[in-house]
Amino acid sequence: MIADRKLRTREVIKRLRKAYPDAHCALNHSNAFELLIATILSAQCTDARVNIVTADLFRKYRGPSDYLKVSQKELEQDIHSTGFFRNKAKNIQSACTRIIDAYGGEVPRTMEDLLTLGGVARKTANVVMGNAFGIASGVVVDTHVSRISKLLGLTDSNTPEKIERDLAELIPKRNWVMFPHWLIMHGRAICIARRPKCDQCVLASICPSARVGGAV
Repeated sequence: MIADRKLRTREVIKRLRKAYPDAHCALNHSNAFELLIATILSAQCTDARVNIVTADLFRKYRGPSDYLKVSQKELEQDIHSTGFFRNKAKNIQSACTRIIDAYGGEVPRTMEDLLTLGGVARKTANVVMGNAFGIASGVVVDTHVSRISKLLGLTDSNTPEKIERDLAELIPKRNWVMFPHWLIMHGRAICIARRPKCDQCVLASICPSARVGGAV
């Protein structure tokens, strides 16, 4: 079973790399701190909306100390349209406080340290580690990665943590950072949750869930 999944995973990687040669992190950022903030904001929100919000946000707030100079209420207003704004504002200010107090104002570069920041779980930490620091610490599991990995028969698990472990066992470590980007682009372009375009899918011939011309 594992051997079959590994073979399928290698073929999935081969085809998706060819189909999406320009795949990259969809969250606009210019440094690790901005990516951290953008990823916190992306919870239950589209990347497109986050990018609209951060276009202004990153001009107003340049570093961790800037987020602590305003009230939580003001920050809530600035990020309101991303949803769950009260919790996100609280987490952002908590993360900024710890970054300043424990890490000299710099975003830490280890999974263990990132997980001590407010609003940061493994998904956010993996995003920052892989895309800001180029460190393959794990596999980012978002809704697209979770859904499509199940459709492809790469995992039977239901929690992000277990899905990540399953994928990390199948995917060569050199592909840990890019694999989620390929799946996310594929999920937005072809493997759309409500109307999958299986008849246009480069993975259809190896996907156990493929329904050419119909829905999965």
